[in-house]
Amino acid sequence: MTAPPGLDPVALQAFLGSDRPLTATLFAGGRSNLTYAVSDGASRWVLRRPPLGHVLPTAHDMSREHKVLSALSAAGFPAPRPIRLCTDPGVIGAPFYLMEYVDGHIYRAVEDIEALGPEATHALVLSVVDTLADLHALDPVAIGLGDFGRPQGFNERQVRRWKKQLDASRSRDVPGIEELHARLAVQVPEGDGTVVHGDYRLDNVLIDGDLTVAAVLDWEMSTLGDPLSDVALMLVYADRPLLTKEGTARPPLTIAGHPTVDEMTRRYAERSKRDVSDLHWYVAFATFKLAVILEGVHYRFVQGQTVGEGFDTVGAMVAPLVEQGHQALEG
Repeated sequence: MTAPPGLDPVALQAFLGSDRPLTATLFAGGRSNLTYAVSDGASRWVLRRPPLGHVLPTAHDMSREHKVLSALSAAGFPAPRPIRLCTDPGVIGAPFYLMEYVDGHIYRAVEDIEALGPEATHALVLSVVDTLADLHALDPVAIGLGDFGRPQGFNERQVRRWKKQLDASRSRDVPGIEELHARLAVQVPEGDGTVVHGDYRLDNVLIDGDLTVAAVLDWEMSTLGDPLSDVALMLVYADRPLLTKEGTARPPLTIAGHPTVDEMTRRYAERSKRDVSDLHWYVAFATFKLAVILEGVHYRFVQGQTVGEGFDTVGAMVAPLVEQGHQALEG
């Protein structure tokens, strides 16, 4: 049996009552909750658990992820179907849940997207935009998520919450980040309320062989909130550097065929029928939120509490995001 950090296959086998030895492999790419492929030789599953250390309150709640996946998959939305939830930290050292294994590809490298060609790239990204609009069209009450969050006052709470997350993850001074928070707090949009993903981007989407969305992954930040927060974060990610296989980085927006920010915004507005006139504030907040998330990853890195490669470069990504946030508020 193989035993990656944070998961004991023997303990998991005993919990499941299986007579088949389990193997487990840590998925690459995660920067927060840990995700593993688990197999007994005949079947495959995916296991999610919190990070190994520095777990912020409410940020790594396995029960919430299990609940939202149960509701969305039952409603026909492309989300993995959860199989079993364990809230006892004594089994593998933390609460966790198992979900179905969905076949597909995650586009994390520039070359993988470029290999599709401009026409397919264009269609793929717009499909990702459409899937987000479809998520926001769901009625939370009708699918059993009416108590999943408090949409009223969502944006104001988010501004406060991510300031608290920043304060809980401090290991250095970050120029301009306090000022960005203060500017965001001056005039907060009232917004709308629906199910939001909280970290929606291309490499959190599993794509099938027909280049359509097979499953949306990583629901740890989902809640009931303002849908434009998801839209803005998706747009910010489209302009953030994506690694090439040679180790350099380019934004997805530079790839031939990738829709522009304006085209992605129009596509969402047309499919969702929502007003996007205040999107500049949401984009600024998205850069602040992402900066805080990455600062938290950097904090765990300097504390020696991370698993995987690439954490040593995360800290350098924070300052450009802060500057982008100020620019967005200035138009």
